[in-house]
Amino acid sequence: MIVSLHVATGAAAGAASGSRVAALLLGPILHLAGDRLPHQDIGSRRFEIGSGLAGLVLLAARRGPLDPATIGAGASSVPDLEHVLPFLRPHGRKLFHGRPGWHRSGRFPAGLQLLLAGAILGALVAPPSRAD
Repeated sequence: MIVSLHVATGAAAGAASGSRVAALLLGPILHLAGDRLPHQDIGSRRFEIGSGLAGLVLLAARRGPLDPATIGAGASSVPDLEHVLPFLRPHGRKLFHGRPGWHRSGRFPAGLQLLLAGAILGALVAPPSRAD
């Protein structure tokens, strides 16, 4: 699953739970579940990192850094850091992505994932509607 959708699903779970602790605990579980879905990835690591960070920054700016949605977003995306930070791989082995069969390639298009991530994040950062 692309990073921005990990951010979005973690944020949605955090917002739905309303709890910082629940958001923190659900994040890695959601990450693993997302990677189990047969999906396509984006070939650009720069785009993946940039879009994920943009989502996190947007959530933190709109909802606050300690909001359950922001915490859930971070917790759900943090397992992907082992792709870019070698010190997170003890003995050279990845903790979240090192098990055969957990990360599945398949039919869930990267473009659709990006669209869903944008829709979810947009809903979470939109100003509350005013009842007239």
